[in-house]
Amino acid sequence: MGHYSIKDLEKLSGIKAHTIRIWEKRYGLIVPDRTDTNIRTYSDDELKKLLNVSILNSHGIKISKIANLRPEDMNLELNRILDTDTKYESHIDSLVVAMVDLDRRRFEKILADCNLRMGFEDTCIRILYPFLQKVGLMWQTNAINPAQEHFISNLIRQKLFVAIDELYDPDPDNRPKVVMALPEGEMHELGLLFYRYLMERRGFNTIYLGQSVPFEDLVQTVQAHRADYMVTAFVACVGTESISDYVESIASRLPTVHVIATGGQVGQMASDDVDRVDYCSSVSAFISLIEGLRDRS
Repeated sequence: MGHYSIKDLEKLSGIKAHTIRIWEKRYGLIVPDRTDTNIRTYSDDELKKLLNVSILNSHGIKISKIANLRPEDMNLELNRILDTDTKYESHIDSLVVAMVDLDRRRFEKILADCNLRMGFEDTCIRILYPFLQKVGLMWQTNAINPAQEHFISNLIRQKLFVAIDELYDPDPDNRPKVVMALPEGEMHELGLLFYRYLMERRGFNTIYLGQSVPFEDLVQTVQAHRADYMVTAFVACVGTESISDYVESIASRLPTVHVIATGGQVGQMASDDVDRVDYCSSVSAFISLIEGLRDRS
């Protein structure tokens, strides 16, 4: 069970703490526990209810009406909204609820509906990426446990592998070759997997090595397969100096390979060696880069 402070609820729901307290006092929408020192804490059930209330309220349903809805009626309203809604935040909040509940069925339905409307790539960019950012926030505040994080990560990983498999090209020899790997110790691969999908979809031939690849093994693989590009990602908190050292070491050992470093940790980093090293901290920057590279190939 999660234990959330009112500040956690504010960050995760987007509803101001002051408003949460009013809803709590006036309508009894959520009911906190109290610590021995009288500090409010909230359970998984209260977080889920607040996220659902937020979805309904953002679609014009008054709080006074929401407060009187029976659970089954609230679910009917939520399903009606999600079936017709084009607001991404509603789907993101519903995915959070599915994660907290370990509810695969709900997760699959939300994702299937989004895929049908906007396609897999836009679903990842507009729904899954912001959702994973919210999951990261919950992880940092100890608001979710490892089981919940592993549950949702594995479901998303499965979707990415299926989407990549559907792009299979039996004759990839005429496509630019890319080796993709995470630095040793880096285990968060969902971003890199999605970037693999983006590259395959745009005509690159990827060799995916995955998590925590030793430096020398990576260099040898790139050399042995005569790759044109090498893509890595930095998700765990490391210093910019460490990132720069790693990327520059790869570029030095692989003088004919274009190195692309991705992930939120690369921030605003830039390289003087603009011809062979690029830093991309966002999906849009990565897409723009690889489309330009593919056009030149």
